Amino acid sequence: MEKENNKRDRWLSYEEEEKLLKASPNWLQELIIFGVNTGMRLSEILSLSWKDVDLDRNTAIVMESKNREKRTIPFNQAALTLLKAKSKVRSIKTDLFFYSHAHTLIDKCNVGKVFRKVIKKAKIENLRFHDLRHTFATRLVQAGQDLYRVQLLLGHKTPFMTQRYAHHYPENLRSSVAALDTARKEFSTKLAQNKKVGANHDG
Repeated sequence: MEKENNKRDRWLSYEEEEKLLKASPNWLQELIIFGVNTGMRLSEILSLSWKDVDLDRNTAIVMESKNREKRTIPFNQAALTLLKAKSKVRSIKTDLFFYSHAHTLIDKCNVGKVFRKVIKKAKIENLRFHDLRHTFATRLVQAGQDLYRVQLLLGHKTPFMTQRYAHHYPENLRSSVAALDTARKEFSTKLAQNKKVGANHDG
C-alpha cells in the first residue's frame, strides 16, 4: 500500500517533464506519460489491464490501491494516444496494459530504481514517481479546475487531502474576495438611489 505524503509539495514543470522523458527508456516514458496525465498511483498503473479499459468511453475502471474501491479514470488526449498506440501492439500473452519482458507484472522496486537513475541523468532533483500524481493535480488546479473535481479524479475520500493544492490557484480565491467589492458597490448604488428618491420627495 502506498502512503501519500500530504506535506510534500513537489511537481514537475513542463521543462522538467521534457528532460525526464528524454532521459527515460521507452517503457518508463509510457509510465511517466500515464502518471502525469491520469493522476494514477504507480501500483494502479502497473496493475491496469485491458479489461479495465473502455476505448469507446475513453475511460478506465481502476481498483484503488489504498481502499480497494473502484473509481473511473477519464483519459485526456495524451493518455488516449498512448492507449490507442498500445492497442495496436497488444500482447496475446497477458492482459496487462504495461508488462515486463516476461509478460508479467512490472516490479515497482525496479521502476523506482530506474527512475532514480533517470532523474540523476536528467539533472532533476528531489523527485519521486509519486510526484507525477501531484503534478497531475497541481496542473489541474493551476488551470482553474475546482478542488472538488480534482478530489474525484484523485480518488480522495475527503476534501482534506485535496486542500493541499488550493494555493496553486489564488485566482479562485480572488474571485471570492471580489464579491465584497460587488456587494459594497451594490449597497452604494442603492443608497444613492434612495437619497435621490428622498430628494425628489422633498422637492
